[in-house]
Formats: sequence, C-alpha cells, structure tokens
Amino acid sequence: MSEGVDRLQLAQDLPVGGQAVIEGVMMRAFGKIVTAVRTPERGIVVREEAHIPWSQRWHLLRVPVLRGTVSFFEMLIVGMRTLNFSAEMAGGETPAAVSGGWKERLTMVFTLAVSLGVGLGFFFVLPLFIAQTTGMSPDALAFNGVAGGVRLSLLLLYLWGISQWQEIRRVFEYHGAEHKSIHALEAGAELTVENARRCSRLHPRCGTSFLLIVALLSVGIFAVVDGAFPQVFGHPQSLLERFATHMAVLPLISGMGFELLKFSGRRRHHPLVRLLSAPGLWLQRITTREPSDDQLEVALVALRHALGQPSPQAYSLVS
Repeated sequence: MSEGVDRLQLAQDLPVGGQAVIEGVMMRAFGKIVTAVRTPERGIVVREEAHIPWSQRWHLLRVPVLRGTVSFFEMLIVGMRTLNFSAEMAGGETPAAVSGGWKERLTMVFTLAVSLGVGLGFFFVLPLFIAQTTGMSPDALAFNGVAGGVRLSLLLLYLWGISQWQEIRRVFEYHGAEHKSIHALEAGAELTVENARRCSRLHPRCGTSFLLIVALLSVGIFAVVDGAFPQVFGHPQSLLERFATHMAVLPLISGMGFELLKFSGRRRHHPLVRLLSAPGLWLQRITTREPSDDQLEVALVALRHALGQPSPQAYSLVS
C-alpha cells in the first residue's frame, strides 16, 4: 500500500473547505476566505478576507438542517464573488483595478439570479414536465421516481458536457488540486506539492457529492409532499402547484443534504458510510481532474494563507 493511501486512512475531518475558480482555488478556514489565482505572468495573486459564517453570527442559524440551508445560499454568494475576482486576475487585470463597488455587487446579484433561474428551469421544471407526459401524476412515488431519474440524467449529461470544454477542464483540475491539498492537511502531512500529489483527488465532503445527495433525497421527500397535497387541498396537483410545493421544501432538502455530507466526512472510514459515499466519489471523477504541480502550488498557497502560513513568493491583496 502506498504512503499516500496510508496517510489518507489516518485522515481526520477538519473545518476547511474550498472551491475551484478560474486559474485558482478558494479556501475557507478559521474565519478566513482566501483566493489564490495564477496570473498570466505565472505569479500567484492572493486575496484574503475575514469571514464569519452566518451560522456563527446568529445562534438560531446553528440549528441542524437550518444551518445547511443557510450555508448553501451563503456559499452561492461567496462563490460568485470569488469567481468574479479570479476571472479578473486570470485575465491580467492588476489588483488595484478590482473593485468591490455597487456595480460589481449588482452584476453579481443579477448573474446569480439568472443562474438560479436557468438551473431551476433545467433541473426542476423540465423533469416535472417530462414526468407529467408519462401519465403517472396520480402515483406520487412513481411520478417522482421518473422525474428524479430525468433530473439525475440531466445532471450527469450537463457535468460530462461541460467537462469537454478546455476552460472547464482546467477548473476541474484546480478542483482536484483543492481536494488533494485538503487531504494532505487532514492527513497531517506537510503542505508540499510532493505530499499533495500523492493524495486522492476525490473527497467525501465535496459539493459534487452534495448535488447527488440532494437529487436522491428529493425523490422520497417530493413523493411524500405530493402524496399529502390532495389530502390537504382536496384536489390533484397541477404542474405549477407541484413545482411550487417542490420549491417550498427544497431548502429543507438542501439542509438535510448538508447534514448528511458533514456526517459522511466525519465518518468517512466506516464501511457503511464508505459504501454510501461511493456514488458521490464516482461522480467526482467527472468534476475533478489530476492537477499539475503548478496547480497544486496555487491550491497550497491558498490553504497556507487560510491557515495563517503565508507564502512569501505570492502577492497578497487584502480586502
């Protein structure tokens, strides 16, 4: 058995997360969000931000399930902001040119709203419409089984399709670098490119696994909601009513998915958890790629900065 596998078997789950961005990696740890980006000149630009999660600011938001729903929306906003920053840095703009003014915030809100709208239409309205055409509407479980199968198929096709683009493939390589760096940290290894290279690019606490958990959970929960609807309102659901009720319980499903994802990270070595986590790890074979040493270096710079171990060779932009 390789040294890298030995280290992973001893790994512990730490409160560190991240996200691949354009030519870089964002890391969240211990009250910081750090984004490191490789510039066209081959340097590394780093932006550090103090960040207290919403669930830590207000005690009520720490309630299990609710904290997952809040975290999901919080990270959508953070992720969009870091993507904008990485696009500017990777495009050759100077740090001084990056603005956090109202125009940038308005653009971010508009982009996020459009992205959510397109996502809801493609992954929720379309599967419901296709399932409606099968004539299974009276059987809530069968209907949502068909809709869930369509939704999962669309997700797989979407991920595979975008993975064929060279630009997205590079983001997926940075995604792999992010996972390898976090694995090295959790294994207690020194944060070097050599150690990170030997780690797995698949991680049980990944957003890709979260998407799969939500897709599978939604089948059962939507079926319960649809089955109860005629009893409560006295008439069968229309397509619009079905969509509205599904959207109403989607925050609950995302919160439950968050808790299951966290649990899988904490119990990653339990045989049953490993078995249940396997589909999410398989899906990550699409959304992660083996990174180059240059990409691992960027991920490790972001992680070291998040841990308070800045790299002298990187230019820091604090905002």
